[in-house]
Amino acid sequence: MQRSESRILTTHVGSLPRQAVLRDLLIQHERGAAIDREALTREADAAVQTVIEKQVEAGIDIINNGEQPRVGFSTYVVQRMSGFGGEAQRPTALDLEAFPDFAAKLQESRRHASRITYTAQAIDEIRYEDLGEARRECESFLRYSEAKAGAFTERFITAASPGIIATTMLNAYYDTHDNYVYALARQMQKEYELIHAQGLLLQIDCPDLAMERTRLFKHDSLSQFQARVALHIDAINQAVANIPADRIRLHVCWGNHDGPHNYDVPLADILPLLYDAKVGALSIELANPRHQHEYKLFRKYPLPETMLLLPGVIDSTVNYIEHPEVVADRICQVVEAVGDRSRVIASTDCGFGTFAGSEAVAPSVVWAKLRTLCEGADLATSRLWN
Repeated sequence: MQRSESRILTTHVGSLPRQAVLRDLLIQHERGAAIDREALTREADAAVQTVIEKQVEAGIDIINNGEQPRVGFSTYVVQRMSGFGGEAQRPTALDLEAFPDFAAKLQESRRHASRITYTAQAIDEIRYEDLGEARRECESFLRYSEAKAGAFTERFITAASPGIIATTMLNAYYDTHDNYVYALARQMQKEYELIHAQGLLLQIDCPDLAMERTRLFKHDSLSQFQARVALHIDAINQAVANIPADRIRLHVCWGNHDGPHNYDVPLADILPLLYDAKVGALSIELANPRHQHEYKLFRKYPLPETMLLLPGVIDSTVNYIEHPEVVADRICQVVEAVGDRSRVIASTDCGFGTFAGSEAVAPSVVWAKLRTLCEGADLATSRLWN
């Protein structure tokens, strides 16, 4: 994993806007409707080409495929693994309970989106026997990105963590939550190792390590939740045992919606636990109004020497386009707290298309935000390298 040796590098969290035709095909397929599979492949391939070009045009250094072939950053696994079925309702987040008028507004905005609240559940032993779709996704990205070779620094592909799968697709089969998580880890290990074998950086998406404090585990004490976090991280470590840590990024967030977030677990309560993950980089929200102050914690809890930090310096839930000076200020604050400019890579808080149809930011604004991310990184570079 490359460092910011001579300038501040840029990346993002993974999901990017989908075109309407692709979005609708993905949602129809998820809902069990008969679709033209060749058309879906065609649209997905075209979308991957488009997002590669747009990332390069914006100046992003570490690019991906925008998760274009997936209906959701975590729910895609239902279409790749056996053992899921039926439907279960995820618990409502505490801030949505406290502000029901906002909850109603959010629900209305997601009325035509892919499944987020009502999802399939584990009804049998989970098995990941056909890696064909995962392999096709990697090969497609590699093929189309080769046309832009030299215009980017590195490439990554995202994959859902065992914990976020377990807390999204609820358990109706395994005797305990712990056993469900470890079963998922054993199966997802196959996808993780496939991504690594393709020569791509692996990003494991783990919103469960923060977000689920207000959802599935909202009735637990803080110490009980911290024990859950430790267990979920141990499951990740087992699943990536055969992959060098410096080829893995781990993303943590509190949920990608512009809600109140006033019950979010403080980063201070989970950051020391995150350092136990056997990964080479942490991607953490530090731009939104609820968490932008928490960059200071990297003074109190120094980043391990073997880890890079990918701070979110762009809010992924609002259509405000940050000023480059604001972005540069945020980057420099993080660098000062970490104490090493080479271990900071500027990023976004979260993805811009985590579930098909639930995008909060207009596509044209997304690309403008990524351009200003790069402009801010250039300003920070001029300050830090003078």
